[in-house]
Amino acid sequence: MCPGPAAGGRPAAFPERVYTQEEVERARRLIRAGHRHRLTVAGSPPFRAKVEEALSLIRTAQMYDFLRTYIREVAEVQGLSQLREADAAVWANSYAVADPLEAAGYLIQKAQQMRDYLEGRPYFGGAGEASAVKERIRFLEELKRKTDDHTIRRRCEEALRLWDESRFL
Repeated sequence: MCPGPAAGGRPAAFPERVYTQEEVERARRLIRAGHRHRLTVAGSPPFRAKVEEALSLIRTAQMYDFLRTYIREVAEVQGLSQLREADAAVWANSYAVADPLEAAGYLIQKAQQMRDYLEGRPYFGGAGEASAVKERIRFLEELKRKTDDHTIRRRCEEALRLWDESRFL
């Protein structure tokens, strides 16, 4: 979805890269106008299947629009999983998506970091991680509330308990 016509009557395009101040500002304007990415998943069939399971949980929590506002691609890598801010992408290895609930939380966390990056707030380090973890916890609370699957609900409760306990470490 690319709202608003650009010069020549064509819809405004989201920047290919989100790196320079001009690109960040254009991305911010488009997001404020309602832009949502058409989220793509790139990788092996087992990787794509695991990501789709995670996306299903994100949809159940009604946070899919939040994810695709800030992330345009989830790509399989052999190395470290990470947010690629300039690409509005998440690179993930097979271990990061092995558990769909953990993968869903990870994707929401990275979407929040991308949001913070675009809005000029700290998106890594202590403050950035705190904001991202807060959004991940909100996701778990929403999923717990909205799912009909008792196993998923129990797993959310357990994850929330662990996040709560980790605050005291």
